[in-house]
Amino acid sequence: MSKLAIIGGTGLAHLSNLKIINKQMVHTPFGPASAPLITGELCSESIIFIARHGHGHTIPPHKINYQANIWALKSLDVEQIIAVAAVGGITEQMSPKSIVIPEQLIDYTYGREHTFFNDDFNPERHIDFTQPYNQRLRKAMLTAAESVDFAVVDNGVYAATQGPRLETAAEIKKLENDGCDIVGMTGMPEAALARELDMHYATCAVVANWAAGKCKNEITMQEIETNLIDGMKNVRELLEKTLPRVL
Repeated sequence: MSKLAIIGGTGLAHLSNLKIINKQMVHTPFGPASAPLITGELCSESIIFIARHGHGHTIPPHKINYQANIWALKSLDVEQIIAVAAVGGITEQMSPKSIVIPEQLIDYTYGREHTFFNDDFNPERHIDFTQPYNQRLRKAMLTAAESVDFAVVDNGVYAATQGPRLETAAEIKKLENDGCDIVGMTGMPEAALARELDMHYATCAVVANWAAGKCKNEITMQEIETNLIDGMKNVRELLEKTLPRVL
């Protein structure tokens, strides 16, 4: 059986229906993971869960130890990862509360550790990243979406920005011109690090707000939190219907 992990982002610090079996803090060659790795059962399926931003959401996007998180999951024999993320909507289809299963990404981050092999590099360490998300995992979520009563958007390009501030209207305009549909702060280097360790990885994104310049009102944390309550409720349902298709 192929072990699966769920990485919880903003709005998903825990899985309410998860029957917890074990919690363990994993220390890695790259330091400690963001939070304890929780082994449990969700809908009778065994999974591992980790809160990307740590307990109480105290770690900002640019300070997350992505290397440690991914290495820790690999050390527990995880082979598949569904990464949940809160994002801003750029293009018309990506309205608040929408769930998006992106197909591509563009990395605008800087200063983050993007590889496990800084000190152990050779030509074989170059990974093929043409398709950053695993198509089998994407298809499983999209097939599961056929049995829910809310819309799940197929495709889309995820823009990974540095954070922790939100973007300017001009930056969002540039991202849209680059072909991006949603914008978040944690999509990279997480996806690439998973690929380096031969782990299948896909993102389930919840649109928390219109991106800067896409609505007349100022973006507030209250708006984001309100939209995430409904959005993450749907994510939980989608995950529960996806698990039997990948485990």
